[in-house]
Amino acid sequence: MKAIELSAGTIEYEDTGGDGPTVVLLHGLLMDASLWDGPVADLSADHRCVAPTLPLGAHRRAMRADADLSLPGVARLVTEFLDRLDLHDVTLVGSDTGGALVQLLMGDSGGDGAARVGRVVLVSCDAFDNFPPGLTGRTLVLTGKLPPRLFGLFMRQMRLRPLRRLPIAFGWLTLRGDAATARWTRPVMRQPEIRRDAVRTLRAVAADTGLLLAAAEHLPSFRYPALVVWASGDRVMPPEHGRRLAELLPHGRLVEVPDSYTLVPLDQPTELARLIREFTPASSACR
Repeated sequence: MKAIELSAGTIEYEDTGGDGPTVVLLHGLLMDASLWDGPVADLSADHRCVAPTLPLGAHRRAMRADADLSLPGVARLVTEFLDRLDLHDVTLVGSDTGGALVQLLMGDSGGDGAARVGRVVLVSCDAFDNFPPGLTGRTLVLTGKLPPRLFGLFMRQMRLRPLRRLPIAFGWLTLRGDAATARWTRPVMRQPEIRRDAVRTLRAVAADTGLLLAAAEHLPSFRYPALVVWASGDRVMPPEHGRRLAELLPHGRLVEVPDSYTLVPLDQPTELARLIREFTPASSACR
């Protein structure tokens, strides 16, 4: 993992390098860049894949005490990240809450981040009024109201696989990715400063549940190609939201993926890589 010092703190990221089209991949709450390991292993043969670990609760380096860890604040951090790496014509991909960050950047038509984006892929993500999303998201945000120490005690229960597989935890997020979910929960169990960061983010989410409804109003103005990839059996992100997003976007297209829950990068990494690969060069001619 590489690291870069940004205004909020140090961000770790994977960068496969290369001269191919650049794909930047954003994860969700209580996840890290390893969400994308499967698709990156495939795509890196002909794409430059950049996957930052954002300060969303599974990061390992704490942010500064004054950092804005609300989702708009993290979206601005993504913009800063793209700018510092001087990335252009990026295919910006977001899964779960990472898709919410992509939508915020799509709505910021005059911002530096949006100017560096050539196309987007939204993968089974928070949208519209499903924020926080489903039983899983509502439970997580509710626990964020606890003091950081008690939040850490609650998260310690995630050491047990039967509890991780409950619908209120990761059970409805992934069919096959339990090893990844076990890894993602370790920082909040072991590092008090990461618990502090996670609680700050969760409380910011609770304070602005209309955030994505407002963001959706700007989506019809997004003029670049957009691919919406949705798990057809998703229990957390309603499949009708995928169809609605694709309809709102002037250059949007929907693909539904079977045999997967929300985290398509874990459950169907090869299929997701194929869809991104087919979308990226084809979209260049549509701009």
